[in-house]
Amino acid sequence: MSEDRHALLAAASAPRRATENDAAVLSRLFAAAFTADPVFNWIARPGPRRARVMEQFFFWLLKTRAIPFGEVWMSTDTNVCAAWLPPGTPASPGGFYEQMRLLPLFVRLCGFPRLMRGSAMADAMEKNHPHEDHYYLSFIAVAPRLQGLGLGGVMLEATVKRADEMGVPAYLENSNPRNTKLYERAGFVARKNIAPQGAPPLIGMWRVAR
Repeated sequence: MSEDRHALLAAASAPRRATENDAAVLSRLFAAAFTADPVFNWIARPGPRRARVMEQFFFWLLKTRAIPFGEVWMSTDTNVCAAWLPPGTPASPGGFYEQMRLLPLFVRLCGFPRLMRGSAMADAMEKNHPHEDHYYLSFIAVAPRLQGLGLGGVMLEATVKRADEMGVPAYLENSNPRNTKLYERAGFVARKNIAPQGAPPLIGMWRVAR
């Protein structure tokens, strides 16, 4: 590895707020980081176009759903990013017309055979989403070549402080058992598996206000 670990950790510990200009590079980061994610593997159709469609999905998520709320934080070297939504922000796109507008994107991501899987997962996430004010960690990503160096934990520690500053709890859904210890070290506690029947586990995790 050519990168110096100390420099990488320093960059992750002092993140900056992402802007719309960062959406493209961050969408590639998230697509690469989630390419082997169990839940995405269950939802997204396989094939050579999958990586590109995942980039499109994360680009939409970042540019229209997350970055405008000002709580997407990234390392200056673009190797780590945490996409949060602040209290009071809808966790999913609202309204029939908004969902219809996004349907072509989800068809490209899931394919018709898996579209019901994606719909069931989205419904389960919305049904089980907490109603009280909280910070919501929608996604956190580390460049695949740098995973295992502690960068995700450093980024999480640096950004969950936003919830502590406001004195509100935090919530996330853990789609990969390998990340459980990472979230537990940051104070998150597993609540329950919210995934629909037949899907890989998706564990809702809650962190009390501090």
